[in-house]
Amino acid sequence: MSIRTRGTRMTYRSLTAAALAALMAMTLSPTDAQSAPARESRPVYSYPDAIRESVWVDTRIDGDGDGRTDRVAVDVVRPRETARQGRRIPVIMDASPYYACCGRGNESQRKTYDAQGNPVQFPLYYDNYFVPRGYAFVAVDLAGTSRSDGCVDVGGRSDVLSAKAVVDWLNGRARGYSSRTGGERVRADWSTGRTGMIGKSYDGTIANGVAATGVEGLETIVPIGAISSWYDYYFAKGAPLYNSGPDWLSNYVESPAARQRCGAVQQRLVDGAPRTGDRTPLWAERDYVPDVDKVKASVFAVHGMQDLNVRMNHFGQWWEALADAGVERKVWLSQVGHVDPFDFRRAEWVTTLHRWFDHYLLGYDNGIDDEPMADVERAPDQWSTDRVWPPRETRTATVRPDRGEAPGVGTLALKPARPGASETFTDDRTLDETDWAAAVDRSTPAKAGFTTRPLSRDLRLSGSSRVKVTVTPTTSTAHLSAVLVDLGPDTIRDYASSGEGITTLPERTCWGASTSGDSACYKETAAHTKAVDYTIFSRGWADLGNHASDATGRPLTPGKPVTITLDLHASDHVVPAGHRLALIVAGTDRDLIDPPASTPTLTVDLAKSAADLPVVGGVRAFQQATKGAPAQLAPRESGLLDGVAEPRPIRPIPGGTP
Repeated sequence: MSIRTRGTRMTYRSLTAAALAALMAMTLSPTDAQSAPARESRPVYSYPDAIRESVWVDTRIDGDGDGRTDRVAVDVVRPRETARQGRRIPVIMDASPYYACCGRGNESQRKTYDAQGNPVQFPLYYDNYFVPRGYAFVAVDLAGTSRSDGCVDVGGRSDVLSAKAVVDWLNGRARGYSSRTGGERVRADWSTGRTGMIGKSYDGTIANGVAATGVEGLETIVPIGAISSWYDYYFAKGAPLYNSGPDWLSNYVESPAARQRCGAVQQRLVDGAPRTGDRTPLWAERDYVPDVDKVKASVFAVHGMQDLNVRMNHFGQWWEALADAGVERKVWLSQVGHVDPFDFRRAEWVTTLHRWFDHYLLGYDNGIDDEPMADVERAPDQWSTDRVWPPRETRTATVRPDRGEAPGVGTLALKPARPGASETFTDDRTLDETDWAAAVDRSTPAKAGFTTRPLSRDLRLSGSSRVKVTVTPTTSTAHLSAVLVDLGPDTIRDYASSGEGITTLPERTCWGASTSGDSACYKETAAHTKAVDYTIFSRGWADLGNHASDATGRPLTPGKPVTITLDLHASDHVVPAGHRLALIVAGTDRDLIDPPASTPTLTVDLAKSAADLPVVGGVRAFQQATKGAPAQLAPRESGLLDGVAEPRPIRPIPGGTP
């Protein structure tokens, strides 16, 4: 039960935190119970002596059609001391398809087992750090992966319900067994039922999906670089991405046995997800945003603002829906790509996550729910905080493109262009957003760029932008891209590098207790930075054939103008004084969207086009920043703009680099 008020985080669980903390003090060791009220769990339990066991939980669905309900493998590690004393403990859970095929974390760790099949290594540090502090850690193989029955359906019913069944089992509502077939009944009588799900990418996506079922006992989720709608992973308003569909990903993560039995599920993924970009019923099943009103868990979201795998639109639409539903929430937004916070802000992350779980799973009144909602990385390893996100002062400022002195090199201001003003460009599938940004001040045939004057003061954009354009195509198919660019020198994390903004170092630090088969020590990382002359900080794409409907595309009529709105990815970026803000409109963004069948030339009606920007301070802030004496920047020796390397082609693997 929650007392839900938009913009606040006062809940029933917050009001009863002190009572729960007192109760948990009785279930922990005498050492912990000496301090009242408890504010932090302590590492008082033996990790080497912990109970390690495997359970197969009945999902109550028959995804592989073999006539019996599927069971998913659940590996558990928990303190032996609490078991001996009959004390119940909360659970941290990571449900993943990657434990066998690909590994987890920066070092691609997999689960390992002894000769009897008992779990030995649990990937990542969650078990090493939290089990000694009185938590159980549960690692779930999603249906169709590793040692589980069933089939992978890429974010659909089987994926989500196989993880939900484990939450039900932890709360006494589902059945667990000692083997995949047959076996003795196993009960989670050691669990309080209070569960927190965590995970990066596919794992965090499943946490979103399970939370959207409203399952009782799921107290909090920590989705890291997670998907909120699978349609938006494979398409951008009809424009296809990755040159593949969910069947490729399903085949990639499934166990060899599942590949033999899941042909029918694979075919349903092919048939239900045509590369036309239409929103079929398959995609509706895999969209968690409409069910956000069912979410009872608090949410601590983490996302890289330069994540070109699971892009920021997933975070943006999920976050906005959570806010509308009054869900308790917190966020970290970094400058990296698809990277876990353990690998870009390790010490602060472990401390914050510890306090988060202590509050929401143990009930400790440690104040984390009263602290600023958002941490935002402003420069490599430099962070700021916001009481709420986006800041309360954020308002929409509608800015307009207009012609400049040279073709394709226009202006961006509040005043609309005169009727009849236009710019024309031809789609060039060999170019991408970095090529457009580097040539923003030069007339080139493949883009139209519009820039403000140099700013007289900082201008902060915080949230999601939208760009409405009226375009006349010369062909029956066309793709459209729009990007926002900060034109000016800076040092940023090199998100297009192989590490997506981090460099892995040989030195290791340890986070918890270890055994001979499961080390708590991980390689350190450092920011991988690059000096640039521009920064692309938001982007969006669309198939122009989807101008009349987000759900269905249609052929264009050459020579007939159409109007479409591109949803640009959420971001939080400060364009400093002296820099310029640019909006660039072009065709195919190479390696980020697939090219159309034709090579269209498009004419943009500037008088009927505009961008709605989430400006902190709104229109007044934009006016103030674009008037007055512009700040002066030291000239650079080169006349060409230098940004990060062109974006790397991303395979459709939401776990990122295994």
